[in-house]
Amino acid sequence: MLDTIDLSLSLDRASYVRELTRRQIQLRELGYQVYQRKRPVIILFEGWDAAGKGGVIKRITEKLDPRGYAVYPISAPQGEDKTRHYLYRFWRRLPERGQIAIFDRSWYGRVLVERVEGFAKEDEWKRAYKEINSFERQLRDFGAIVAKFWIHISREEQLRRFEERQRIGYKEWKLTDEDWRNRDKWGLYEEAVDEMLVRTSTRTAPWCVVEGNDKYWARAKVLGHLVEILSEELSYQPADPLGDLERKAGKSAKRAAKKAAREATPKAAKSAARPDKPELPDAKLKKKTQPERKSKKPKQAKPKTKQVKKPKS
Repeated sequence: MLDTIDLSLSLDRASYVRELTRRQIQLRELGYQVYQRKRPVIILFEGWDAAGKGGVIKRITEKLDPRGYAVYPISAPQGEDKTRHYLYRFWRRLPERGQIAIFDRSWYGRVLVERVEGFAKEDEWKRAYKEINSFERQLRDFGAIVAKFWIHISREEQLRRFEERQRIGYKEWKLTDEDWRNRDKWGLYEEAVDEMLVRTSTRTAPWCVVEGNDKYWARAKVLGHLVEILSEELSYQPADPLGDLERKAGKSAKRAAKKAAREATPKAAKSAARPDKPELPDAKLKKKTQPERKSKKPKQAKPKTKQVKKPKS
């Protein structure tokens, strides 16, 4: 299955910034709807080491209300989690209604690292497929929104990123000896991933496989897919902020172009375009277009006649 993924897909920086801005604003609007509708949201990420899971999570949460989400980086179980069923530590990290939980790695470690490294017996990891499907089905029946992402990169791209982390000081902490050991078992992990995607991609909780060789493409695809899932589940379509700006800018540009064309057109050209209306001299044109008002003659006051009384005879 992984062999069929086109890892050549990419996005230039200008298109990436544009798409990222649009989706982040829409996700913020949808995040408020999640709170209003009281729907729990579970977003989980799996992928190769250095596939860019942390970078994608950073872009998802960048514009969200920090009170509305929690991020859980998952590693080997410790303490009480180690003494209980492997799903126990995920049950107690599930989000409340109206909250978002993001898992950087998840319960799929049972059928990936625990399978390959021998931490789980064969009958245990084989049984886990059914347990995981049932677990996710319970979440969906409860009303949770579940989004699952596998970020896929090539073996050559992983090596390039490993070497980059070795060279750059502030990225060096991300690379461990375990990452190099896992790389040596690429074939075994690839077989485990293929089986995981086939057996746990259900109608209620399907996988979204992300082409991750180009980080810009991967981030834009994940955010776009999240917007689609949340919009469908919440029956709410967020506004397209950049689309509104484009329409306003387009109308302004058209008005400016028409105004410039009117100003650039000479008077003679306008007259030539209308031969049936010959050009008039300015004086006549003024007289025709602005007729003079008739001046009103002032009313003359009538002289008052004095009445003379006749003498009585």
